[in-house]
Amino acid sequence: MTPFGEKMRALRAERGISQKDMAAALGVSAAYLSALEHGRRGAPGWPMVQKIIGYFNVIWDDAEDLEKLAWESHPRIVVDTAGLSPEATRLANLLADRIGSLDRSTIDSLIEIIRSAGPSVSE
Repeated sequence: MTPFGEKMRALRAERGISQKDMAAALGVSAAYLSALEHGRRGAPGWPMVQKIIGYFNVIWDDAEDLEKLAWESHPRIVVDTAGLSPEATRLANLLADRIGSLDRSTIDSLIEIIRSAGPSVSE
């Protein structure tokens, strides 16, 4: 499951909305929403994120947080270390190899370490 999928599922549960009803309102299939929630589809594009924000009537900071979760929810990523240090390549490969065996606490710690290093290139 992706962070965006987890949040979308929680919003649906809070409001008692089925995937089928939400899918019909958004003009997509329930299978698409299920795949989105479970991380079997890539992160939704900006137009779909905006539809979801509107559907849940999410405003201001909550809408911004939902957009950010969408951009952090690509279930299959590629890390290009060309031109970076050998250590950066080693880190990317170690993370790819071992991410499935990391516990939640370790993952949370790594996220905080990386975020505290400063803004990303895309921010």
